[in-house]
Amino acid sequence: MATASDEAEMSTYPDLKLFIGGKWRETPDTLPVVNPATEEELGRLPCARISDLEEALTAAQKGLEIWRRTSPRARSELIMHAASIMRDRQEEIAQAITAEHGKPLAQARLEVIRGAEFFEWDAGEAMRVYGRVIPSASGSKISVHHHPIGIVAAFSPWNFPMSQPARKIAGALASGCSIILKAAEETPAGAIHIVRAFEEAGLPDGVLNLVFGKPSEISEFLIPQPAIRLVALTGSTVVGRQLTGLAAQSDTRVLMELGGHAPVIVCEDTDVQKAAISGAIRKMRNAGQVCTSPTRFFVHERIFDEFAHAFTARAAATVVGNGVDDGVEMGPTANERRIPVLTELVNDAVSKGAELRTGGARLGDKGYFFQPTVLANVPDTARIMQEEPFGPIAILNPVRDLDEAIKRANSVDYGLAGYGFTNRADYIDRMIDGVEVGNFSINTLEASLPETPFGGVKASGYGREGGTEGLESYLTTRNVWYSTEVV
Repeated sequence: MATASDEAEMSTYPDLKLFIGGKWRETPDTLPVVNPATEEELGRLPCARISDLEEALTAAQKGLEIWRRTSPRARSELIMHAASIMRDRQEEIAQAITAEHGKPLAQARLEVIRGAEFFEWDAGEAMRVYGRVIPSASGSKISVHHHPIGIVAAFSPWNFPMSQPARKIAGALASGCSIILKAAEETPAGAIHIVRAFEEAGLPDGVLNLVFGKPSEISEFLIPQPAIRLVALTGSTVVGRQLTGLAAQSDTRVLMELGGHAPVIVCEDTDVQKAAISGAIRKMRNAGQVCTSPTRFFVHERIFDEFAHAFTARAAATVVGNGVDDGVEMGPTANERRIPVLTELVNDAVSKGAELRTGGARLGDKGYFFQPTVLANVPDTARIMQEEPFGPIAILNPVRDLDEAIKRANSVDYGLAGYGFTNRADYIDRMIDGVEVGNFSINTLEASLPETPFGGVKASGYGREGGTEGLESYLTTRNVWYSTEVV
């Protein structure tokens, strides 16, 4: 017999379809979408065929010709209208996200608002794509103009079903581009709700197209197409390198927001209890499935024992369960394949001398739950010191001083986000200058806002989303020089 929560879930979860050229469509080939907390099927997701992708490309070309000639103010107003619709449907969208992803409903509600904020920020930026006039000799005029780059092929991940597609769509539409989005098959509802909002707001047909299917087939068809002028991805470093290689074959620009393995430097002068508790809470957010998740904690040896005790106690106290239930702080991992990966990383670390302070195993026999886990004194030879766990596992290691902390923070290939806890101005300066990341935060574990540029260095990608820099990848720059006389 269905429970009340089952009935609510079924009533709020959307019909799963592709959106091409302003029309919703189904295909014969489908994939199941599963609730990771209950392992029950939510629906069947249609997979795009090559013919569907060809039609999406044709539609995007037609949509581009309309949208690039639409005034920035008109584009901005339409994007704001769509964002308002998303805000009005916050609860419906959040219920769908929790059903397919597992995150607590309160976090899903915040994600819907964050997605709307991305659209609202870029809508404003659409009217601030300024060119400039360059001083020149008498009889000459030199100016700089910005134009939409063209059709965008975008790929969004499963960990944030609403806000990650929003970043890609917002940048493209604000810049005057059309876009074909391949959203995550595990969590399609957020993207579908975004498309619904733009459909209702009156976006011209073909400007926004949504497809699902086998990632390799879609990327291998779309990316080499001459009409595709930008590939935008949020995903793993491995996938990013593959797509960058495909894009290079046709000299196509790329925007890559890739993996991270965020360090947290905890200095001896900080409030130990506050740093430990906030670190444990944020580490378990979204079940640790966040590319900016604080993971490698380098704690001054003088305060290490106190920090580790407080951190472990708070992590172990995390309320784990179905995201629709009251009081739940952490839901399941979003898919079953994460469980063996996390288990292997923990076992490898322990076999090499790490201390398992709490957790370390699957939780229960239904749903894809993994225990909040804390490893301490983890040797550098452990895989988890180099591989992003992308799950609810924290690493706590003591360090002698700030120099050692910075060196160990930089010892991985990734450089997306980093954090520091200190009240000393000299420590702050040294961390800002020394930690190799694209986003560094001090005394807070927030990594980005819509109004701030977000992106990585090293193997964590290139290009920026958000802030005044967020539209740069979606635009081309044209220099115009004319003389009043033929010379």
